[in-house]
Amino acid sequence: MSERECDQALVLRVQEGDKQAFDLLIAKYQRRLMRMVSYIVHDRAEAEDVLQEVFIKAYRGLRHFRGESAFFTWLFRIGVNTARSHVSLKKRKGAISAAESAGADFEIDGGDQRADIVTPEDVLAGKQIAELVTSAMESMAPEQSIAMTLHEIDGLSYQEIADIMVCPIGTVRSRISHAREVIAGRLQRVSAGQLQRRY
Repeated sequence: MSERECDQALVLRVQEGDKQAFDLLIAKYQRRLMRMVSYIVHDRAEAEDVLQEVFIKAYRGLRHFRGESAFFTWLFRIGVNTARSHVSLKKRKGAISAAESAGADFEIDGGDQRADIVTPEDVLAGKQIAELVTSAMESMAPEQSIAMTLHEIDGLSYQEIADIMVCPIGTVRSRISHAREVIAGRLQRVSAGQLQRRY
């Protein structure tokens, strides 16, 4: 049974009233969805609230789910839209500050598994590069940063991203390419010896 067929079987169980089947779907996708939502929202606590909202919307909407797309695609589309709506609402209320944006807490698997010795200079340089990349991502149009996040952080294919963002695959390629150019441009302007200066 493929992953899509397995998810569809769980969805059918949920539609028949089996709440434990929905718990299984949550357990399967919660971590990946949380990582993506955290990257868009830039605040861990708020991301947890958004994630709860996503699961509530998904649970309520499952009775209308007919399987035209994969459950994963449908769920992540809800996640992207809910996270973007949350950020838009915060901006409209004037609640986003530069300090909050800079204080994002991202989890990237495997980041602490280096076998070599890490010096304080390495830590500082790594932190400054991460801040530079984060700043570059925040300067992009939301569609570009979301596409980049889904591809580079979550490892989704161009087709999966196109399905989630409801756009042609060529548009996804263009958005990711532009995002990479923005990040590369910023990194090129900052050599290893310049990292300790404010950019």
